[in-house]
Amino acid sequence: MKTYFDSSALAKRYVEEAGSDVVEAICQEATELGISVIGAPEIISALNRRRRENVLTPHQYKTAKRRLSEELKDATIIHLTSPVITDTIRILEESPVRAMDALHIACALQWGAMLFVSADERQITAAKKAGLLTRVLG
Repeated sequence: MKTYFDSSALAKRYVEEAGSDVVEAICQEATELGISVIGAPEIISALNRRRRENVLTPHQYKTAKRRLSEELKDATIIHLTSPVITDTIRILEESPVRAMDALHIACALQWGAMLFVSADERQITAAKKAGLLTRVLG
């Protein structure tokens, strides 16, 4: 299944937390993995925050970063195109989500995702409203 991950969900693949096992299972079932061009920087930002908070050791951070880089080689990176921006604006006008959350939904729509995965309930509601099949992580 062509699966798009919001960074909040995909980050669970690199840091063990609630929902990590579900993310792993979804990744195993996915035939294609999609992520926005902003997804990797958002995940690296989250990993660095955890490192600064001493939740991750420097070694765990390096391992997670390396794993993310390796896995993104096989992923489809969805870029910010005019149609993505147009969809983002429409989503922002129709749903009470933040700009980056709407951008992820728009990327998934433009890519033709069969499943949109996020850990953000408000984003999931907006993705459903936009016509995407969704999976929310706890």
